[in-house]
Amino acid sequence: MRIPGVMSVLIVDDHASFRASARRLLEAEGFEVIGEAADGHAAIAAAQQLQPDVVLLDVQMPDLNGFEVAERLAALGLPSAVVLTSSRNLAEYGPIATETAVRGFVPKAELSGAALTDLLAE
Repeated sequence: MRIPGVMSVLIVDDHASFRASARRLLEAEGFEVIGEAADGHAAIAAAQQLQPDVVLLDVQMPDLNGFEVAERLAALGLPSAVVLTSSRNLAEYGPIATETAVRGFVPKAELSGAALTDLLAE
């Protein structure tokens, strides 16, 4: 059951350690983490089932990359805001980074509740 007035998040990353640290950080800053996924296909299924407010989506994963997942989620018409994250700089991904249907990008090293809130307020 979701907490009223609290933003729900699905964390998608192929590294369990990042998912765990992102969960701790976001929950400590007032977000409700309602699910995790380790790859692109699991992310799509979880987003459809859970309908989170935000999908925090790693760019580099073993099956589908974050750009592909974001496009598939947009095609499904899900209401979730997609925020990409990576340990690499967004500029390294080239034009696809600005052409993908996402709300924004937060470097993994700069992930915080405030960074997500700022992106979602834009």
